[in-house]
Amino acid sequence: MATVPPYPTHPGPPAGGALRHAHWWQKKWVRYGALITLLTLSGLVILALVRQQTGTEGFLVGLGLAVLPVPLLIAAFRWLDRVEPGPWRNLLFAFAWGACAAALIAIVANSFATRWIATATADPSSADTLGATVIAPIVEELAKAAAVLLVFLFRRRDFTGIVDGVVIAGVTATGFAFTENILYLGTAFGTDQLNGEGGIASVTAATFFVRVIMSPFAHPLFTVLTGIGFGISALSAERQHVRRVLLPLSGLLLAMGMHAIWNGSSSFGEYGFFAVYAAFMVPAFGLLTWLVIWTRQRELKTVREELPAYAVTGWLTPAEPYALGSMRARRMARDYARHHAGRPAARAVSQYEAYATSLAFLRQRGRRGRAGADFAVRERELLAELWRRRDVARPALDHAARATAPPVAVAAPPWPVYGAYGYPTTPTTPYPSYNPYRT
Repeated sequence: MATVPPYPTHPGPPAGGALRHAHWWQKKWVRYGALITLLTLSGLVILALVRQQTGTEGFLVGLGLAVLPVPLLIAAFRWLDRVEPGPWRNLLFAFAWGACAAALIAIVANSFATRWIATATADPSSADTLGATVIAPIVEELAKAAAVLLVFLFRRRDFTGIVDGVVIAGVTATGFAFTENILYLGTAFGTDQLNGEGGIASVTAATFFVRVIMSPFAHPLFTVLTGIGFGISALSAERQHVRRVLLPLSGLLLAMGMHAIWNGSSSFGEYGFFAVYAAFMVPAFGLLTWLVIWTRQRELKTVREELPAYAVTGWLTPAEPYALGSMRARRMARDYARHHAGRPAARAVSQYEAYATSLAFLRQRGRRGRAGADFAVRERELLAELWRRRDVARPALDHAARATAPPVAVAAPPWPVYGAYGYPTTPTTPYPSYNPYRT
C-alpha cells in the first residue's frame, strides 16, 4: 500500500538485465493489424451477403431504419460505465466484432446447419423451426461471447467487474442486432415491393415495430448474461480456477436459453410472442437493469470507502474521496474545470476521476486477496497519473465537494470562524491592520 511521501517513482527494469525481445507475433502493431484486417474482411463479406439477399434498395432502407436504436443503446451502456469508463477502443472493437465477425459467423453457420438438417430429415419446415430455436441461439451467443472473452483475456486491466462485462457484452450485441436488423428490414422491404404493399400495414412497418420499437434490447439482454458471468469471474481470486471458468459458461448457457425462448415464442400460438414478451422479457430486462444500477452504486461506495487511505498518506486531499464517490460531484468538478481553464482541464479532471476509481478498485481487490502479482506496480502507475494531474483536478474536486457535501452539525468553537468549511472570508467589519509605528 502507499505509505511513502507523494512523489511516485516509476518501476525500473526487472532484475537480471534487459527485457527479452518479443516474438514478431507478440508485437502490438502485428496484433492490431491482424485484428483490423479480420474485422475489415468480415465487414466486406457480410456487406456483400446482406446486399445480395436484400438488394441495393432494400439494403439502404434497412440500413437507415436499423441505425436508429444504435445511438440510444450505446449511450445507455456508456452511461452505465460512467463510474470507471473504459477506453473507447474497447467499445469500438466490441461493436465491430458484433456487427461484422459475429454476424458473419451466425449467417454462415446458421445457413449451413439449417440446410444440413433439411437434407437429413427431408423436412424443410422442421429444419427452419429447429434452426431458429436451437441452432441460432447456440451459434449467435457463442459468436458474441467471443468478443467478451477477447477483452477479458487481452484487456484485463479494463475488465474489473460486472459493469465492464455488461457494457462489453451489450455493445457487442448492439452491433450484432444492427446487422441483423438490416437483413430483416431489407428483406421485408423487398417483400413489400414484390407485393405492392406500403404504409402501416406493410411487412416493413411490422418488422420495424417488433424489432426496433418493441425489442431493441433483445440481443443485448441475452448477451449481457454472458457478460455478467465474466464480470463475476473477474471479481474472483486468481486461484479459484473452477469458479472463474464455470461462471462465464453458466452465463453463456442462460443467454442461449433465453434466446431460444425468445426465438421460439412465435410457435407458441397466435399471441405467443406477446405472452413471452410481457411475462418473460420485460421482467428480465427490469431485473437486469436494477442489478446493473445497484452494482454501479456499489462501485461508488467502494470509491468512498477505499480512497481515504490515500488521503491519510497525502496522495489525496480529505475532500476528494467524497467528491470522487458522487456522480453529481464529478460532473460539477468537470464543469468547474471547463469553465475556468477550458476543455483540456476538464479532460484532465475526467482522467483523474477514472484513475482514482481504478485505484479504489485495485485497493479493494488487494485488501480481499484478489489482486494480481503486479499490484504494487499498478498502484504506483495510478498514483503517478493522479499526481501528474493534481494541480488541475484538486481545485475542481474541492469546489465540487464544498458544493455537494451534506451539512454536518458541529459545535461552534469559542473563536470566530468564517466560511462554510472554516476557511477565512472577508468579514462584514474587517479587523484594523496592524501598524507597528502607531502609538
